[in-house]
Amino acid sequence: MKHYALDQWIDFDRGLVPAEDAIRMRNHLAAGCTSCQREAEFCAQLTSVCQRLETQRLGTEKVPESVIRMARAIFPVRSSTRPKRGLLLPIELIYDSFLVPSPAGLRATWQVGWQGLYRAGDCSVDVRIEPELKSTRAALIGQITNHVLPQVEMANIQVCLRSGKLVVAEALSNRFGEFQMEYEQQTRLKLCFTLQDGSKCIQVPLKSFTSDKPVNAARTSIRKRSATGKQ
Repeated sequence: MKHYALDQWIDFDRGLVPAEDAIRMRNHLAAGCTSCQREAEFCAQLTSVCQRLETQRLGTEKVPESVIRMARAIFPVRSSTRPKRGLLLPIELIYDSFLVPSPAGLRATWQVGWQGLYRAGDCSVDVRIEPELKSTRAALIGQITNHVLPQVEMANIQVCLRSGKLVVAEALSNRFGEFQMEYEQQTRLKLCFTLQDGSKCIQVPLKSFTSDKPVNAARTSIRKRSATGKQ
């Protein structure tokens, strides 16, 4: 009994063999050749996978946004788009946990993490950074709300953490306006929010700090940076 090679079964599944050869190959499978049956099934599965990949490459099937965000969080990319200055909403710092006075009688306190509250237009941005101990990585947890109309849902807002032009991490807010991400601490960090289909944007500067310093030392560092005009 004649057996067919792997490349012949691949051409068979792709419809590249002559009609007479295709009939003989079908009859060969119908005769019960187990060896060729296994190779034919493997080639059929391989052809199906390749066709799906080709379909995605041509853009008829879009990659889910959640997969794209996860990939960008793992592999930071440089963004080619830059928000216009005319679209940026001015922000105001309402609360900074590093600037809260220490309790009376204590010379220093230990505070792991930082929390801040900003306002920009009708929006309030509550941010908390929790650095990993003995590591340069940190977790960012936040919420964006409309303090003028609290009933307005702040869902699916694009939240992007940038260091200059580098996109460090991305997330989408849930229906409560909450979001979270993990990132590698670095300089020039800005938390960016895109509102109303890109017509408005909020940029919140974030501090880079380590978690193994007392709060008083962190406050001194912040005051020095503020005095010199550096972030």
